[in-house]
Amino acid sequence: MPHCIIEYSETLLISPALLNDAAYQALLESELFETSHIKTRASAYADFRLAESQHDFVHVTVRLHRGRTTQQKQMLTKLILQSLQKLPFQNTSLTVETVDIDSDSYAKVIM
Repeated sequence: MPHCIIEYSETLLISPALLNDAAYQALLESELFETSHIKTRASAYADFRLAESQHDFVHVTVRLHRGRTTQQKQMLTKLILQSLQKLPFQNTSLTVETVDIDSDSYAKVIM
């Protein structure tokens, strides 16, 4: 854990690899997770609607097992946002959130 899900506008002129790398580096910098537990993925959206002044978006959701403090979550979202701000965006809305996973109903298997 964590699962870092990056949603972004398909018209964004930045590669998904750069988005994944920016989030991954911030997750490492937080020192909240073991390197081998960090998972990132990016998904482009062709159909979306934003406020008139914004052309593109990046939204990062970090799904975590319960147990992190509010301060840790705030630090994590701040680090990810700072990492994304280093990329060459123009007219792009950047948002980050953390979401607690219900660990009691979470299941995992590797086949």
